Amino acid sequence: MNSFEEGKVLLINKPLQWTSFDVVNKIRSLIKVKKVGHAGTLDPLATGLLIVCTGKFTKRISEFMAQEKEYTGTFTLGAVTPTYDLESEPQDFKPVENISEKDILNAAGKFIGETGQVPPAHSAIKVDGKKMYELARKGKEVKLEPRKITISKFDIVKIELPVVHFKVVCSTGTYIRSLARDFGNKLGCGAYLSSLCRTRIGDFKAEAAISIDAFEAEIKKQDLSHQNMKG
Repeated sequence: MNSFEEGKVLLINKPLQWTSFDVVNKIRSLIKVKKVGHAGTLDPLATGLLIVCTGKFTKRISEFMAQEKEYTGTFTLGAVTPTYDLESEPQDFKPVENISEKDILNAAGKFIGETGQVPPAHSAIKVDGKKMYELARKGKEVKLEPRKITISKFDIVKIELPVVHFKVVCSTGTYIRSLARDFGNKLGCGAYLSSLCRTRIGDFKAEAAISIDAFEAEIKKQDLSHQNMKG
């Protein structure tokens, strides 16, 4: 049996502009195994660690999804977007000159611990069998209830107004885009997520992840080696 059918856990560094499903589909086509899935969606504009499970290890996806996540990235203050990130155009601009470092640090501190977070309307959450982003694109409003999340760390790494650099450690189910919106609301000036990288899932770190190109090169090398052995 193909070793990928037996089951492997792949750590992939998701490229910018790729969906998580783009990564899964690419890997599926390379390894010629139907059962391939990922443990936790990354939005197209996010990069970083994506855990991909193959074959029998797809049964472990929920185990990996339940683990703590760590992210780094930037919020841009002084505007909002409908998607809470740069998938849509910034609007409703407000000045940020009067916002101090102390204001920013105090606002971040208020998110530590267990809290209720309303997910973005533009998300893959299903309501009555339909994905939220599909309803949102059609202009249909659906009221989403807050979900319990835990933020154990929210560090402000650097402030270069209007951009705020952060590191967040959080529970599964946390939307960093929603955190951007709520952070902007707390400061009274609005904010959106302008960059995001997932750096850790449980004990798995982004430094151990490989690029899709490197993975493809490795598979092609193995295929060539098998062909030479047969030849």
